[in-house]
Amino acid sequence: MPTRPDHHVNWPLVLFGWLLASLLLAARATWFSADIPLVADTDDAMRLTVVRDLLMGQNWFDHVQHRLDFPFGGSIHWSRLIDLPIAGLTLLFSPFMADPLMGAAYVWPLLLFGVLLALSAMMSAELIGKEASLPAIVLPALSAVVMVEFAPGRVDHHSVQIILALLTVLATIKSWRHIGWAIVAGIAASTAIAIGTESLPIVVAAVATYAIMWVIHPDHGGNLRYFGISFGLASLVHLAIAQPPSLWLAPMCDALSITYVAAAIGVALVLAVLPAFPLRSWWTRLGAGVLLGGALVAGLVILFPQCLAGPYAGMDPWLAENWLGRIIEAKPIWHSLLQLPAYTIGIAVPPLLALLVIGLKITMGSKHRRAEWLVLGLYLALGIAVMILQVRGARLLAPLAVPAGALTIVAFRRRFIANKSIPDALGLVASWIGFTGIAVASIASLIIPAPGNAGATSGGDAGSKYACLQPDAYIDLAGLPPEVIMAPVDLGSHILLYTPHSIIGAPYHRAQDGVFDTFRFFNGPPDEARAIAGKRRISLVVTCPWLGEMTGFDNTDPNSFVALFAKGEVPDWLVDQSIPGQPLRVYSLKD
Repeated sequence: MPTRPDHHVNWPLVLFGWLLASLLLAARATWFSADIPLVADTDDAMRLTVVRDLLMGQNWFDHVQHRLDFPFGGSIHWSRLIDLPIAGLTLLFSPFMADPLMGAAYVWPLLLFGVLLALSAMMSAELIGKEASLPAIVLPALSAVVMVEFAPGRVDHHSVQIILALLTVLATIKSWRHIGWAIVAGIAASTAIAIGTESLPIVVAAVATYAIMWVIHPDHGGNLRYFGISFGLASLVHLAIAQPPSLWLAPMCDALSITYVAAAIGVALVLAVLPAFPLRSWWTRLGAGVLLGGALVAGLVILFPQCLAGPYAGMDPWLAENWLGRIIEAKPIWHSLLQLPAYTIGIAVPPLLALLVIGLKITMGSKHRRAEWLVLGLYLALGIAVMILQVRGARLLAPLAVPAGALTIVAFRRRFIANKSIPDALGLVASWIGFTGIAVASIASLIIPAPGNAGATSGGDAGSKYACLQPDAYIDLAGLPPEVIMAPVDLGSHILLYTPHSIIGAPYHRAQDGVFDTFRFFNGPPDEARAIAGKRRISLVVTCPWLGEMTGFDNTDPNSFVALFAKGEVPDWLVDQSIPGQPLRVYSLKD
């Protein structure tokens, strides 16, 4: 008689795996620190700038970066929930470190990585058993997405969104047997939306999954109610935390506002009411769900029609085409396949394989945890649909593919131990490779040649670009009295982080006037650039030769700053103040 699987988590193995992986991530960051800065991404630099301003007394509800889009200031739509733990770590490290903010930037992603591994181990143990602990730890650590989002210095909100997505799915799975977990799923889903609207697909998937599972198993109506009510109430709490009372009724499409809270309250009402109807057949339950859900969607469209065009509905058309249109991760997967084939294959293959394995498990496997596997399959299917439309959806999918990978590895391991056959050994190796994103991407890069424009896509020579983002590059600038600087958009956040100066543009859509003026300054006619300099009270121009922005656009003026710079020249109203040997080029304006 087969033994019952042990569904407890192997916590010593989780702790060991986290410590080992954290050591490797820290060693990699330290080893390559001379070439790749700790804070290499513009969003990470802006996050640290926002945290520092909070610690220096900026109001919790004040979301304006006052040195951005000078002299107007630029609103940042991010959640303060991410600022809080980073600020706490900074205060904790203050007595012991010369730069505690950078210490927090180093440690915070590694702490989150430990949470990710713990949740991954819990999910695999719930679905498979304790013997799945090893792949549940190793596979996330070798994911192309995880290695980027949880590396030291990566303090943007994506890592927390990945964790909340994983927690939402885990809680949904566990709520099948323990109804209280539906409350955890509702709170996790509402928190994900509060942190960023990029989590909307996983929240929609959660609502759809709970509804579909109720259609199939109406005796689980309590799960539907618990999830919906906790989701709605938690959204109200998050709105109170995120916005001052004066903005509680102000609709916004790019951040938590009455728009999303109204949707959450509507979801709570629909999910609370549905189980009360005496609906005996699955098709009547499905019909009632579609009817009430459709009415809710129609009501939201009537109340907030502006959000039909997405969070960037107010974006200037030129910026939408020439700026946002260049962001690969916001494009469909077929665009990413053409420009970054190996990376795209590396992030897409594991979830696709996982969906196949789950389908076989549900239709042909044992009944053990079948309903829970169906829940995971629903989340994966909806997530893959999002990934196809926007490739960045893969970042939330990566940890969801792990249980299917662990199931496959455990199955082949059992077969190999029992038979000691070469096919089973090859199957075991193939299962590890197929669900390891980095391995898949590496194999793909050997088979598929890199596209000819790969360098242009990445923004030029990465090593030189990174030199412009190192803290040492800003020492001389930081020693000057506060001035107003015109710099490429992708340099703006680092200038804010490392110097006391104000800037015009950084890549944030609420400050689009500054972004637009920045592109016009560098790509427009000289007279227009000079007029912008006067209007914005600019005293310095700072550039990095290796940023992609310095290559210009198709409609760049032939006499623009960018065009002249490519020929080794600058407009005659600028004076070169660059220091030899420094990567940044600095110019002052003539009187």
